[in-house]
Amino acid sequence: MATNSMNLEDVPSESLMSELLRRMKCAYKPDKRLILIGPPGSGKGTQSPIIKDEYCLCHLATGDMLRAAVAAKTPLGIKAKEAMDKGELVSDDLVVGIIDEAMKKPSCKKGFILDGFPRTVGQAQKLDDMLEKQGVKIDKVLDFAIDDAVLEERITGRWIHPASGRTYHTKFAPPKVPGLDDVTGEPLVQRKDDTAAVLKSRLDAFHKQTQPVIDYYSEKGIVAKLHAEKPQKEVTDEVKKVLS
Repeated sequence: MATNSMNLEDVPSESLMSELLRRMKCAYKPDKRLILIGPPGSGKGTQSPIIKDEYCLCHLATGDMLRAAVAAKTPLGIKAKEAMDKGELVSDDLVVGIIDEAMKKPSCKKGFILDGFPRTVGQAQKLDDMLEKQGVKIDKVLDFAIDDAVLEERITGRWIHPASGRTYHTKFAPPKVPGLDDVTGEPLVQRKDDTAAVLKSRLDAFHKQTQPVIDYYSEKGIVAKLHAEKPQKEVTDEVKKVLS
């Protein structure tokens, strides 16, 4: 107890008040347990923090959770590390167990956003079984639907300035001088993953793997298909309408 008191004493009053006000606001929000599904470049990463803040949810990214569990040397993290050290895939049961562990955090009291899981119907079933034991279920699956051709235009037009991380787009946010950073005048580069060939491979894998998951949840009547090709603000409004 003393350690916690000392920690709180070291926190600035403004931060404590801000957190207290946030928790009071969140107390009146309905619980929501969401899954986000969408291909690379569909806008999931943009909408996720907006949804998280609006509905007081925690964001559960399986990759981040696995790394955190391994670093913390939790029982499940130790098992996951053993599998990874052998070059094996971490089992679905282990991943679901780590999600179960993460859901117990205070930040997840009002619910969660799952991103990157489930990727298969088997994983979806295991997730549902785990949630059912807790007396809860997935409330909504947000399907960030977007045409592959639109994605190709979005992604293959991206260029970055490596030193600063500034990003440009040949159509939507072009540099003042083609191929050069606005600030330094240094050359822009394209990430290896942002080429048409790599994108096609990733999209083929995405459609093959995740369409059955979307079908699985569609049968439960909880899939909301979003028009992810629209401008960011319009997609945000669509999300709020679906979740209201």
